[in-house]
Amino acid sequence: MYGVPGIPMVGGGQAGVPPVSFELPKNVFRFGEQTLWSSQFFAGNSALANGTFRMFTTPLGQQGQGFAAAMSISETNIKEGGRIPSGIAFDTFGIAVQQIATSNQQDVGTNVGVAVDTAAEITDLVNLQNNGVIVWDFTQTQVEVCPVMLAGSGGGAFGTLSASQDPAAVGAVTASLGNVSNGNGSIWLYRKHPVALPGNSTFSIVLRFGSRAATVQANGLIVRVVLLGYYKNVIEIA
Repeated sequence: MYGVPGIPMVGGGQAGVPPVSFELPKNVFRFGEQTLWSSQFFAGNSALANGTFRMFTTPLGQQGQGFAAAMSISETNIKEGGRIPSGIAFDTFGIAVQQIATSNQQDVGTNVGVAVDTAAEITDLVNLQNNGVIVWDFTQTQVEVCPVMLAGSGGGAFGTLSASQDPAAVGAVTASLGNVSNGNGSIWLYRKHPVALPGNSTFSIVLRFGSRAATVQANGLIVRVVLLGYYKNVIEIA
């Protein structure tokens, strides 16, 4: 009725009629955009010069990467340490790096999201930008990506500060209020060739520091690396 005139929709194998499978599909594919992230904790006064720190190796709910307690969802969303799960493929087209100041020198009772408003905290931020380098690590192959300055640094430390005074002591400056951050406006982009991470592949991101990197000046410091990309998920249905 709705076929080509003179050719039935379901034929007996004559030429011109495509075969129709009698089997249901065994799986379906899902596509989407997603991010993968992992963090490294640096305690106060940690030496960074010539340091190598491997990330994306500790999964959610386990302890590692400098953290004294289990890593929560804000620190990582990796389900299997250093491995893309079977049935999932991930293509990375962007990398961002974020610095997070903490309220304590150790990962015990510390709070994150502290304003970067002191000379020591700003020094830590600039130290990370100027001396940190992001490196892909694929078991036996390492590929240097870029300095941290080019991966989410936003072009430098910027923001506003203001000095507050104690009303009982005119002229006595007691605190600096405000926030200085790295903005995270810039993201390192793979414009032509995304980094493919097939299912069951092993990988990590290594944060390396040069020989002139300073020690952590302020309280604890968290560095979070975020991979932006596309995923393909195979769902078996039969």
